[in-house]
Amino acid sequence: MRITALAGGVGGARFLRGLRTHLDRTPDLADSELTIIGNTGDDISLFGLRVCPDLDTLLYTLGGAIHEGQGWGRADESHRLQGELAAYGAEPQWFALGDLDFGTHVVRSQWLGQGLSLSDVTGRLAQRWGLPDQRIRLLPMTDSPVETHVVVEDEEGQRAIHFQEWWVRHQASIPAQRFVAVGMDRATAAPGVLDAIRQADVVILPPSNPVVSIGIILGVPGVRDALRGSAAPVVGVSPLVGGMPVRGHADACLATIGVECTPSAVAGLYEDFLDGWLVATEDEPQVRLRKAAVRGRPLLMTDRDAAADLAGAALDLALELKGA
Repeated sequence: MRITALAGGVGGARFLRGLRTHLDRTPDLADSELTIIGNTGDDISLFGLRVCPDLDTLLYTLGGAIHEGQGWGRADESHRLQGELAAYGAEPQWFALGDLDFGTHVVRSQWLGQGLSLSDVTGRLAQRWGLPDQRIRLLPMTDSPVETHVVVEDEEGQRAIHFQEWWVRHQASIPAQRFVAVGMDRATAAPGVLDAIRQADVVILPPSNPVVSIGIILGVPGVRDALRGSAAPVVGVSPLVGGMPVRGHADACLATIGVECTPSAVAGLYEDFLDGWLVATEDEPQVRLRKAAVRGRPLLMTDRDAAADLAGAALDLALELKGA
């Protein structure tokens, strides 16, 4: 079976690790191929290096090196290099990079500087983490530089700041007026992205941020059209429980684009291609969708088994809709 997923960082990575676990535990599905289209709108240049937070979180999680407590960054990390940069007065210091993590950014920047595409670089990094042996392929949504910026207004007046500054430094506490995907007007889908959607047997949207993760991927030319035209069932997992985000600031992001923080409203962002929607058990009575099948179940990924069970439920719904 060919499964394609669109994913952001922590929530998407944990879900997809659970999906791979579920596939490995199911003899008839163990040989399934999983292609992940990762969000690169979070990408940022720091200290002269290109950092791809969502791609790295997917790599580290699926490769067994993630800091489990944080959900991002490397396990057993140290921060001597960041400390030395701080001693020199180098900015910014609000985005903490560990020493092991720096290694990824150094080699990525080196390879990009040598003329390799982001797809090529991501493929090399994936080899280091053994993803091809796990029948997992990770693709950036585009090889073109795209950065999500946030237009805010505070005591400094109206200005645009990088999404990471708004998300990490300010914890989304400054009201956002709008999001701007800088560079999207020049972007094209990375090699293999559109084919991965068109040729999939199942397409899954993990519980990633619907605005600045999934939403940014959908903004890449051709992606939304490919989903609309796909013969494969598209099943999504709500990122909300009890009408609130499980983690992160999805509520602030939804408010910025004028969308209610409810599973029904989030599903509405995908209405033109969504076939199935998993929601929290307590949210199911309030969810009414015109076209997509709705199923309620526990959504919290409290451990790897819970993540595997959730991913299995999403896949089961997709297969039900497929008539398999």
